[in-house]
Amino acid sequence: MTACSGSSESRQPDAAFPTSYRGAVSSSVSGTAADTAMALLPYRRFFADQTLRRLIDTAMVHNIDLQMALKNIDYAQQTLHAAKLAALPGLNLVLQNVRTSPSDNGVKTTVQDYNASVTASWEIDIWGKIRSRKKSALASYLKTQEAAKAVQTRLVADVSTGYYNLLMLDAQLAITKNNLALADTTLKMIQFQYTAGQVNDLAIKQQEASRQSIALSIPVIEENIAVQENALSILCGRMPGAIHRDRSLFIAAKVVDDLPTGIPSAMLQNRPDVRAAELAVRVANADMDEAQATMYPSLVLTAQGGLDSFTASEWFRTPGSLFGLLQGAVLQPLFQRGQLKAKYEQSKIMRDQSELEFKQSVLKAVSEVSDALVRLEKIKVQELIAEERVTTLHKALSNVGMLFQSGMVTYLEVIVVQNNALSAELTLADIRRQHLAAMAELYRSLGGGWR
Repeated sequence: MTACSGSSESRQPDAAFPTSYRGAVSSSVSGTAADTAMALLPYRRFFADQTLRRLIDTAMVHNIDLQMALKNIDYAQQTLHAAKLAALPGLNLVLQNVRTSPSDNGVKTTVQDYNASVTASWEIDIWGKIRSRKKSALASYLKTQEAAKAVQTRLVADVSTGYYNLLMLDAQLAITKNNLALADTTLKMIQFQYTAGQVNDLAIKQQEASRQSIALSIPVIEENIAVQENALSILCGRMPGAIHRDRSLFIAAKVVDDLPTGIPSAMLQNRPDVRAAELAVRVANADMDEAQATMYPSLVLTAQGGLDSFTASEWFRTPGSLFGLLQGAVLQPLFQRGQLKAKYEQSKIMRDQSELEFKQSVLKAVSEVSDALVRLEKIKVQELIAEERVTTLHKALSNVGMLFQSGMVTYLEVIVVQNNALSAELTLADIRRQHLAAMAELYRSLGGGWR
């Protein structure tokens, strides 16, 4: 009995976490206060934009994928409830009238048996088969909870990324319209110079073509805004429509980007997908224990009591019609064509696969955080350079206008400076969007968003 009762419960998945993330600014983050770590911040504290917080709140209530994940939790909870009751005796109420007509061997008597009884059957869990089944159900239930949290973290990241895309498109639309107005002003100046005979018709055509190129991008941006608004509406579980927001060019959307990331081993508590992979190993361990226990003898106790009589008139005459039965049975599977052994070996393979999947989830999680840290650091450098470039081109744009009026530069130089300034401003808007999106992705990759 001792040899047969071995359990794999104590075997836990082994994953070698690094001491810090690649790309982390400092390796001393382990000493950081726990309540300041990025992943531990609720999304309502992490995101400063009230409009974005309201969008996330709406998505948390109405998003279809999240609602389906919550239904999976309810389903797993019912499975767990059934597994907890498996250790209780089973009760059956039996009411029957058995009429027996023997073969024609000289006896013509027909026997009737009236029976009303309650039968209780209880399997004694010697090898832990029922306990293993309950542990598997519990781990599966917890796994569905973690899966729902993973949907939440992904949902927060998707809503915030979509919102930042929308703000970028708003900024690009405003920049493009401003540059279109500037192109109109330049076109009027060239037309005045053409009237004065200072430039030829080619200058007007060149500026008109440049203006038309700017105007052409406006409906494209407006289309992208509508598509992004529709996508955000779907994430929030509602019909496609406009998203009301503050169009202040990322001012309201800035988040703090100097929070500590914590240490990689904290992912077991923070990242729902890593936690779910760990629970999947527990499920596989419990299933393997159950498969092993099915190969050993099972002890079943059965108790039955009630009323029994061969005539209906004597059925309820007690105590003569009372009967009781108590029996125990030891059932040992002898020859199952190798099915029990094969099932056990399959469960061992499933356990090994779950451990490999857990290790893979750890590698993926650490890699995602490291990628996000490197991307965030490099985007900050790009943003500084892009801001300096925009400042330089704005000065050049101001100077070229005065020089053009003085006849010291040609219209072609004006067009080049205007196009460069427009390109620089659009690029800066996109880099700012990438900065905010990188922060949201880092927040998600660390396991933030479900609190």
